[in-house]
Amino acid sequence: VGDKVMVLARSGLWQEVVNVPASHTFPMPEGMSFEEAAALLVNYITAYMILFDFGNLRPNQSVLIHMAAGGVGTAAIQLCKTVENVTIFGTASASKHESLKESGVAHPIDYRTMDYAEEVRKISPKGVDIVLDPLGGSDTSKAFNLLKPMGKLITYGVANLLTGQKRNLMAMAKTWWNQFSITALQLLQQNKAVCGYHLGYMDEEVELLGSVVAELVNLYSQGKIKPKIDSVWPFDQVAEAMKQMQEKKNVGKVILVPEAPKEESKKAEN
Repeated sequence: VGDKVMVLARSGLWQEVVNVPASHTFPMPEGMSFEEAAALLVNYITAYMILFDFGNLRPNQSVLIHMAAGGVGTAAIQLCKTVENVTIFGTASASKHESLKESGVAHPIDYRTMDYAEEVRKISPKGVDIVLDPLGGSDTSKAFNLLKPMGKLITYGVANLLTGQKRNLMAMAKTWWNQFSITALQLLQQNKAVCGYHLGYMDEEVELLGSVVAELVNLYSQGKIKPKIDSVWPFDQVAEAMKQMQEKKNVGKVILVPEAPKEESKKAEN
């Protein structure tokens, strides 16, 4: 009682009071803010497990990170930097490229104006060792074709199913139709791996998740990772917070808090 904790829950956190199993709470390390704690678990557990448990990232390898300025993207970039001489390709809109370069992305690619697969091939004709795929649809096929022999594709989302302000049913159907499919025999001939990851279905894996969180807390305490907060919004501005993400303006995490930060409250009073 009274401990400051980070909380892992599939849903229901957009409220002032929540009830979660004790096994899904983790003590916050010294010096961590509540905003950082809110930004840490889902993104960093996901990035850590797909890069290291599935991806087996090692020195001198190359990684393609889609949505590199988002929550999982920024976490993955920081975690790549904990391994020696990893080359990072990152897709994001052009306005975010400077920020990505500063964070360690060697090759930012504007997916809106360029074919990212062609751009990767120009720099690395053989492709890359690991692709992190949150997109789904035809992009998963492109990712698979970009892998070097012994390369690994880890798919962890289907962002392509959500298009524009509303779900376009035709676009969703097309994405579903184009979803990547491969047989075990084809994999055998290609010398490549395809992995699927969804943190939401790991509720029962308490020991496994606990060991990952312990490693992340250790990296945070060493200053090797630090959640990147784009902006903090009170609950009554949730629509504006969602718009910030929908318009793809954020670099890092968009955080919701029950009340406006005190500094902003004082400004409003003045």
